[in-house]
This record gives sequence, structure tokens and C-alpha cells, in this order.
Amino acid sequence: MRHAGRVTAASGGHPADPGELAAALEAAGYLPDEGLATAAYLALRMHRPLFLEGDAGVGKTSLALALADVLRAELVRLQCYEGIDAAQALYDWDFPRQVLHLRAAEAASDGRLDQAELERSLYDRRYLVARPILRSIEHSPSVLLVDEIDRADDEFEAFLLEVLADNAVTIPELGTIRAEVPPLVVLTSNRTREVHDALKRRCLYHWVPHPGFDREVAILRRRLPDITERLARDVAAATKRLRDADLLKPPGVAESIDWAQALHLLGARSLDPERAAATLGAVLKYQEDAVRARNTVLAELLR
Repeated sequence: MRHAGRVTAASGGHPADPGELAAALEAAGYLPDEGLATAAYLALRMHRPLFLEGDAGVGKTSLALALADVLRAELVRLQCYEGIDAAQALYDWDFPRQVLHLRAAEAASDGRLDQAELERSLYDRRYLVARPILRSIEHSPSVLLVDEIDRADDEFEAFLLEVLADNAVTIPELGTIRAEVPPLVVLTSNRTREVHDALKRRCLYHWVPHPGFDREVAILRRRLPDITERLARDVAAATKRLRDADLLKPPGVAESIDWAQALHLLGARSLDPERAAATLGAVLKYQEDAVRARNTVLAELLR
């Protein structure tokens, strides 16, 4: 059963099939193809992490946001970067508050407080700062988005693999905190490097391609309902030609949306060469790509 794009408790908290999930995602503003909807459905039903790989801007992160909306779950985002470690992903202690507590306790006790008791009081749950992984385990239901895992290093991958296997976090001072309902985990990679097979084996894998022409037109019309059908089709066609032009950074869906919006704000109802040239900064992010586009795609438009 669906209501306002969300899967309700009447269906056991999960869609009945990939088609129902696709319809719910579409109602939430995300247009998946059949393969992606099926992969997300199986990740939900099999309680397995979903590993999404593909070029930047194809909608990997947006899927996690839409899934959280559809499932009425809290979205917890862990943004990966070079040098990220377990502490930044799991938890930390609020040192300033611990110091204030220590001073207040010592002042109130006038030096008579048992030192062992004082030390135990410093590691109370109220002084624990939950980072994304712990927060996703403590809050149910939740969707844990591990974004751009390819930017992290091998050690972090190994740590993440262990956490995903147990769905639990052990804190020496407090014990083990285990998820009542395991979070739905979505990992994304722009393939700046290869992720280890051990992590991929733990997940359901799906390559997210650039959308086909009709689907990209539908995405543009959904995200920008005020643009004309002609402009949406022109932008989708030109963006596809740009992706085929051997650029340093081919534009993703996010860039095609920005391009269409920029053209619309300039009053365009279709794609003309002058406005296309003036708005290339919305769709291309390298000077070399802009030069190549002017010599190829825009030259074709002029002809």
C-alpha cells in the first residue's frame, strides 16, 4: 500500500515488489529505472547493503534520500574522504563537557568524592557524541548513506566491513550497542579507485548509468515543471552529445538539471546556440571541456 509516495506499515514496512518501490520513489520525486528499483528492493528484503557505482551526478546519493523518504526513515550520511578513521564514523567523547562535569563534581564533593566513581561518571551516555554509524544503529528505522567510499582508504574499508557484518558498535566504557532493526545501508562510489572485493561481496552491487533520453526528459520535467517540453528534450539531447564527446568530466543528471534551469531563467523555450554558449558553466566544469563543446556540440547547433 502506498500513500504520498511512502510505503506504509500495511505492507509490513516494505514494498510488495520492485514495481511498488519504483512507484513510491517516483511519487517522492526520484525516477529509477527497472534495474535500480529491483536492486533497491532486494537490498531491503535481503537486509544487505546496496553498493552503487557510477559516474558523478547520475543520482546515486539522491536514491538514498528518496529511500529514506519512502520508508519514513531517518537519513544518516557518512561523507567519506581521504584520512577518515573509525572515530570520525563511530563516536567520540564530549571532552569539554566531561571537564565541566569533573570540575563541578569536585567542587560539590569538596574533595570527598570517590575517584573510581568520579571516573565512571565521566563516561556516561550523555557525554557520548554519536557519529553517523552509531546514530544509524541507535535510530530505527534509518538509512545509512556511506557516500563516496572510494575516497576512503583500505583500513577504513576493512573497519566498515566489520561493522556491516555485526550491525553493532562496542564502546569499551559502555558495552555493545546493537541495532534493533539494521539500517538500510547505501554505499556510493564514483570509481576514483577500485573498492576491495571483500566489501563488494558483502553488498548487492549495481552500476548506475546515465539515464536514457526519454528518462532524462522525464527527470527534467519532474524537477523543473515550468520548463517547456521542447527545452527538456533539447537539453537532454545536447547533454547526451556532450557525454559522447570524450570530455574530462562528462555531465551528469545534476548538471543537465542546472543547465535546463539556467536556460529557463534566461527565457529560453528551446536550446539555441547563443544561450547554450552563455550557460555552459552550468553543465561543464573544465575550460578544456568548454572549448571542446564549443567546437563540437555547439558547432552542430549552429549548423
